[in-house]
Amino acid sequence: MNALDALRAWTVRHWTVATVSAVATAVVMAVPTAVLPNPWFWREVPTPAWAYPVLALVAILSGLVAATYVRSPDGPGGRRASAGALLGFFAVGCPVCNKLVLLVLGYAGAMTWFEPVQPFLAVLAVAGMAAALRARLRGALACPVPVATPRSPEEIP
Repeated sequence: MNALDALRAWTVRHWTVATVSAVATAVVMAVPTAVLPNPWFWREVPTPAWAYPVLALVAILSGLVAATYVRSPDGPGGRRASAGALLGFFAVGCPVCNKLVLLVLGYAGAMTWFEPVQPFLAVLAVAGMAAALRARLRGALACPVPVATPRSPEEIP
């Protein structure tokens, strides 16, 4: 069995969690970074074309990783998923709109040092999320959670 077999075994509940989590991740990342134009946030620097597919990939992978927690909250991949989502947020964000980056590097540093690094952060984000998903799916195959069978009243101590 491989990771795709684990996905094929998912229930409607798994796919619902994956979909809702992916949409929520996309909104949580796209609104404050102004990748999705909105009245609350704006960008000083235009959104690069590569940010849209990165946002979509990180959101989809986040949703799939979240769905692996439907039955078992323990297992490998949690830290990689968190790191991947955080890197994705920094990757698609405006380099001079990010207060943390501005505080550390200043405006010139953000444009000179941080903006050129963002595509690499995007690659690391997607790779981290993919590694987390793979680890979670492999864990589900290696150690499946047994289905509880109802006990009769005579068997209950």
